[in-house]
Amino acid sequence: MKEDNVEVESEEREGEEIEVDEEALPSRAAAIHEEIRQDGEKELERDGLALLFSAIAAGLSMGASLMAKGIFQAHLDGVPGAFLLENLGYTFGFIIVIMARQQLFTENTVTAVLPVMHKPTGGNLVLLLRLWAVVLFGNLIGTALASLAFTHMPIFDDATRQAFVAISQKVMENTPGEMFANAVISGWIIATMVWMFPSAGNAKIWIIVLMTWLVALGDLAHIVVGSVEVLYLVFNGLISWQEFLWPFALPTLAGNIIGGTFIFALISHAQIRNDMSTRAKAEAKAKAEAKKKRDKKEKAEEG
Repeated sequence: MKEDNVEVESEEREGEEIEVDEEALPSRAAAIHEEIRQDGEKELERDGLALLFSAIAAGLSMGASLMAKGIFQAHLDGVPGAFLLENLGYTFGFIIVIMARQQLFTENTVTAVLPVMHKPTGGNLVLLLRLWAVVLFGNLIGTALASLAFTHMPIFDDATRQAFVAISQKVMENTPGEMFANAVISGWIIATMVWMFPSAGNAKIWIIVLMTWLVALGDLAHIVVGSVEVLYLVFNGLISWQEFLWPFALPTLAGNIIGGTFIFALISHAQIRNDMSTRAKAEAKAKAEAKKKRDKKEKAEEG
């Protein structure tokens, strides 16, 4: 059940139909844009409590990335290609979250922002900020629960726990500026992945693996996966909460938003709006010329 007054402002709500048929649009990219935009409207209108529980589940699921990467690191020491295989473990959490349709913050920096770019009203902006706040809060709760479980439950051997520490400490070697720069690229890659989904078909899981593996190979910063790792250090008493916020969380969050929203989504949206504008102008010109011919013909018949 939706919350009262949670409705996106768009042309459809005002009675104007928006074309989504690929053959009737100026490009395949325009069709993808409209599909993602409509998905974004659905996300913006979802019940807040449902969003929160889905986001908590996503945060918990992201613990699978640290778990898989740590287990691989502990058992692949000295094996050729260990670096590649170890970082493949990073993809596990994303596969679970995306295939299970759980709420992940960095996905929403693209999907949910398109309706706002399409119709930038105050009401739509409030819905976007509401979505981001609820999903981010839920993701962080989930990552904290995952980190607490890894810390206190007798699940892993000492070698795996040491691998968790090593992986997490590597994240904290970055300066705030490096965190931010890495997060911009990470946000851009995740946004690209989301944009590819409508064309992926049955290959969707391979798109997830390849794009998130690239994030891992580049040691790029991601606010949700990174929170599992850095909170593991916090709960083991190796760093303070203040260090979680800075140099990690705030620069990483800002970078992910800028990379996914203000770079990728804005440029992609501008491209599509230009396509649509050019098509609209061409159609208006054609209609005007057709009307002029009809008027000329009618005058000739009258004469």
